[in-house]
Amino acid sequence: MKKTTVVFFLVFTAAIANSQIIEPVKWSFDSKQNGKEIELNFNATIDEGWYIYDTYFPDSNTIATEIVFEDSTLFVSVEELLKEPQPAEKFDSIIQTNVRYFSNKVTLTKKIQLLTDNPVVIRGHVLYMGCNNEICLAPNEVQFLFSFNHEEDKAIEEIESDNAVSYAPSSSTGQTLLVFILMSVLAGFAAILTPCVLPMIPMTVSFFMHKSENRGKMIRNGVLFGFYITLIFTSLGALFSFGIFRPDIGSILSTHWIPNLLFFVFFIVFSMSLLGKFNMVLPSSLINKVDAKADKGGIFGIFFMALTTVIVSFSCTSPFVGVIIIEAVQGGYIRPLIGMFFWGLSFAAPFTLLAVFPSILNKLPKSGAWLNTVKVVSAFVIMALGLKFLTNIDQVYKLDIVNRENYLSIWIAIFFLLGLYLLGKIKFHNDSNSSYIGVGRLFLSIAVFSFVIYLFTGLLGNPLTSISSLIPPANKRTVFLSQNTNTGFAGGNTDELCSQAKYADKLHLPHGLSGYFDLEEGMACAKKQGKPALIVFKGHICANCKKMENKVWADPEVLRILSEKYVIIGLYTDDRTTLPENEWI
Repeated sequence: MKKTTVVFFLVFTAAIANSQIIEPVKWSFDSKQNGKEIELNFNATIDEGWYIYDTYFPDSNTIATEIVFEDSTLFVSVEELLKEPQPAEKFDSIIQTNVRYFSNKVTLTKKIQLLTDNPVVIRGHVLYMGCNNEICLAPNEVQFLFSFNHEEDKAIEEIESDNAVSYAPSSSTGQTLLVFILMSVLAGFAAILTPCVLPMIPMTVSFFMHKSENRGKMIRNGVLFGFYITLIFTSLGALFSFGIFRPDIGSILSTHWIPNLLFFVFFIVFSMSLLGKFNMVLPSSLINKVDAKADKGGIFGIFFMALTTVIVSFSCTSPFVGVIIIEAVQGGYIRPLIGMFFWGLSFAAPFTLLAVFPSILNKLPKSGAWLNTVKVVSAFVIMALGLKFLTNIDQVYKLDIVNRENYLSIWIAIFFLLGLYLLGKIKFHNDSNSSYIGVGRLFLSIAVFSFVIYLFTGLLGNPLTSISSLIPPANKRTVFLSQNTNTGFAGGNTDELCSQAKYADKLHLPHGLSGYFDLEEGMACAKKQGKPALIVFKGHICANCKKMENKVWADPEVLRILSEKYVIIGLYTDDRTTLPENEWI
C-alpha cells in the first residue's frame, strides 16, 4: 500500500511540473580561474527532439543563442566563443534557409581576462529559443552569475542567493494553472458545505472510531480513507486527461458551437439541481452493492467506504465536479487530472482531519437552513459562469447576440436576484420560513448588491477592467467614459494602412486601432512604411488577451504609440474562418 501511494504521488507531481511550463533546455554554469585568466562555461542540456540555434546567424529574423553580459568593462575577451560540440546544420523548411543548431548537450566557453585583482561579480543572461520539428517556444532568458576574488563562503552564499531566483522561468500558463488549482480547491471545500455531505462527516468519523481498536489504527484508517477519496476523483480526471479526449481537445471545445452549447446546458442543469428543482442521483442498486462491501472492513472495506461516500454525495457534488471538469477540458490535456486531484484533496481533508482529531467534531456547526443557502448561492454563481459558453459561440461565430451589453444585463439580473434571496425576499423549495436574516447574510447581500452596481456602471461606460477577462470585449458601439481608457471607437484611421486589410469585415483590433490580420500583408506594409511590426497572437475567447487590451492597451499613451509608431498584425488563433486553398501552408 505504501509503495502504491508513493508511486501515485510521484507520478502526479511530475504531471503537475510538466503541465505548468514546457522547458526543454536546462542551463548550468561553471568556471575555471588561473590568476586573471578565466574560463566561463555555459552548459545546456537539451531534451530529446528539441534543439537551440547556433550563436550567429546572418539572417536577423532567427533568434540565435546569445550570451549577454551586464557589464563587459570588467574584463577583456581572450578569444572567440568556443563550442563543444560544433553545431549541426540542416535546411529549415519554415524559414527556407540552412540553419545551424545544437541538440542533446552543448558547452559554450568564453575565455576572458579580468582587469583587476579586486573582487569581481560577472552577471548576465543567456538568450535562446527552444525548438522542435513542429514549434518554437518564445525566446527565453536564463540569468547567470560568476564571482571571483571573493572570500569563499561569502561568494558561495551570494551565488546561491542569486541562483535561487535566476533559474525559475516566468510563465503566464503557470499563473493561470495556479488560479485553476485555487478554484478547484475552493470548489472542493464548497461542496463539503452542502446538505448531503456535511452530515456525513460525523457519521464517517464515528464509523472509524468504532471500527478501530486504538487511536493509531483510527488515524491510519482516516488517512487511508482520505487518500482513497482523492484517488477516486483523480482517476475520474485521468479519464478525461488520458483516456477520452485528445491532448488538443481544449482548442476544439473552446471554439466549436456544439460543445459550448452543451456546456451551457450542463451549467444550467447543475444550477437547477442546486436550486432544488430535482436531484442528480445514481441508481440505488449501485449504492447498496458498494455499501455492502464497505461493511466488511479492512483496507478494501475502507476503499468501498470512500466509494460509498462519493456515490451518496453525488447529488450535491456533481454540479461542482461538472464545473471543474468542463473548465479543465477546455484547458486541455493534464488539467482535468490536476483539477480533480486538488478537488478531491480538499473534499477529503475534513474527513481525514476529524479522524485524526475527533474532538473537533463538537465544534462543527450543526446542520440547518444555512446549508441550503450555500447550495442556492452556488447555483446563482454557476448560472452566471455558464453564460460564458454562450459568449464563446457568439464571439467565434460573430453573431453579436450575447454581446457585452446583453451579457452585463443578464449578470445584473442574476446577481440582483441573488441579493434579494440573501435578504429573504425570494425563497426556494428547501428554504426555511425564518422571518429574519443573520449578520452574515446581510453583509453578503451588501457585497452582492455592490457588485450589481459595479456591473451597471459598465452599461454607462465604465470599462470594468477588474473583470475584463470574464466578460465579452467591447465592440464598435461601445463608448468608454473613463479618462484612463480610449474615449471610444472611432473606427480606426484606415488612411494609415497601406491597403484595405483582409478579413477586416470579420476581425478587428480593440480601441479603434487599425491593423492587419494576415502576416504577409502586415509585414509588407510595415516594410513599406518603415515601421516596426507588432505581431499579436490573440483569440476571440482569450481571457488574458482581454485583460491585456483593457488594462495596458487602453492607456492613452500606449494607444498613441501603437497607432502612430507601429503596424499592428493581429493573428487570431481560434477563428474558424476557412482560408482559400491557395493560402494553405
